[in-house]
Amino acid sequence: MSLAQATAKKTYLNRPKAIGIKVRKPSFNPKAIRRHFFANSPVMSHLLTALSSTFPIGEQFFVHSVRNVRAKVTDEKLQTEIAAFIGQEAMHSKAHAEFNDAWRRDDYNLDSFQAWLAARDSFIKSVHPKVQLAVTCAFEHFTALLGGYILRHPEILSTLDDDAIKLWVWHAIEEIEHRAVAFDVYQSVYKDDKLRRMIMRNVTTGFASLTFYGASRLFMQDWKKSVPKVTGNLYGVYMISKMLISLIPEYLSYFKADFHPSEIDYSKIVEYWKERLADEYGMESFQEEVHPPLYS
Repeated sequence: MSLAQATAKKTYLNRPKAIGIKVRKPSFNPKAIRRHFFANSPVMSHLLTALSSTFPIGEQFFVHSVRNVRAKVTDEKLQTEIAAFIGQEAMHSKAHAEFNDAWRRDDYNLDSFQAWLAARDSFIKSVHPKVQLAVTCAFEHFTALLGGYILRHPEILSTLDDDAIKLWVWHAIEEIEHRAVAFDVYQSVYKDDKLRRMIMRNVTTGFASLTFYGASRLFMQDWKKSVPKVTGNLYGVYMISKMLISLIPEYLSYFKADFHPSEIDYSKIVEYWKERLADEYGMESFQEEVHPPLYS
């Protein structure tokens, strides 16, 4: 293949930026985040840290699964969204790698767990690209649900340190922004809803098991500090139960014949948090959006 042909096949590299999906650089200090950063609850904090430990490898896989089939996408708008999706996921992977590295100073043993994840990552990358992309669609549904829940419940965020809010709210906003990209790519290239739903059922079991396993390992490593916080642990169990129950309808919507990730309108709550991150938390990437005249 000539250079000219290769360039022609990758004209998406010079396309304009996507509307509504912005790649931002996070600004937070992971070492300033307390170990039990969520409402002084070891249970909930270890759960979120376990999720964070999966993100560097997980986000890279999501990008890989979309890139597998990117050349088959002919829609110009979707191509710009793919570019933004890749940029956001790259930033998420980097930020959570920094968060995870900060915990190693406290003797959290994440290495063996992440080595296991890397082995699973190698396996899943060996299956058909359609299956890989369906797996990404399922996980993107979960991250959007969790992101939406976080943003809609500011009362739970009020217990977090500033740097924890900067990390988790920034991530939640961007998961909502690009929640439909992998799904739209899948529908554009494959549109196999039967497989998509089947993969979601498998991912649900695996995601729940993986999260529970990771959180349990962290809790046991930290048991001397975690077990005595009975009130915090009970509150964490209550919050997890409340969240899971309230998210059931949104989770089940994935199995509808006419499902689309963008059917839930998060626009107002996303704008609310963008303004707070810009004004109250001083995040420059959001200041540029909320107050553009100041940066023209």
